[in-house]
Amino acid sequence: MSVYNSKVIELATQIENIDNALEINDNLFGEAKKTSRICGSTIGLKISYNNKDNVVMDFSIDPKACALGQASAAILSRNLIGATPQEIFKARDDLRSMLKENGKPPEGRFWELRYLEAVADYPPRHASVMLAWEAACAIFDEMFAKE
Repeated sequence: MSVYNSKVIELATQIENIDNALEINDNLFGEAKKTSRICGSTIGLKISYNNKDNVVMDFSIDPKACALGQASAAILSRNLIGATPQEIFKARDDLRSMLKENGKPPEGRFWELRYLEAVADYPPRHASVMLAWEAACAIFDEMFAKE
């Protein structure tokens, strides 16, 4: 499978909630920006999280990344609302394992990350694929550190 297969290109054009005006209400709010030192790609992410229901209620994303980073961000954005922090951390860890340790692709809500499996053969591209996931997990790490 090619790194830039038709599904990756399609996903790269389907990022949801770019620069969305968040409805925070009584939810917890966090934001993070991650940058790849290798290619300069960046992903900014803001999340509104309902601690009571343990789910993401809303988000805004600002992707400035290559097609691979954008495809990965699109998969996150398509499935982020309603996701639990545990699902997001597991998807991030499974994605990292898929890229770096020949692990199985993520399953469940973020199963489409399998379309990025060919990136495993290109270590310099790993950072851009991980950006959105690292940003999301950084937000929850900071939120939970305050509790």
